Amino acid sequence: MDVVIPLAQAAEGITDAGVTDAGKAIALGIGAGLGSIGAGIGIGFIFGKEIESVARQPEMKDELQSIRWLGFALTEAVAFYTFIFGLIAFFL
Repeated sequence: MDVVIPLAQAAEGITDAGVTDAGKAIALGIGAGLGSIGAGIGIGFIFGKEIESVARQPEMKDELQSIRWLGFALTEAVAFYTFIFGLIAFFL
């Protein structure tokens, strides 16, 4: 048999703190997700352009590789920053 809880009884458990915490959790997920999407797009551009560059000038492969890894590290740092800032906002 299904248990039906009246709306007024279900609403008794809702508090302002609970709504605030839920909003913070949603904002953290959206913020970290958008930051990760942006970093993923950036990393895709970096590696795609590096492949194009090596295809055009194979003798520049070693020089391009160091620049590629620097760009990758900086782009990935942005994703970490969005997640860390989201956690800071969540716990404050």
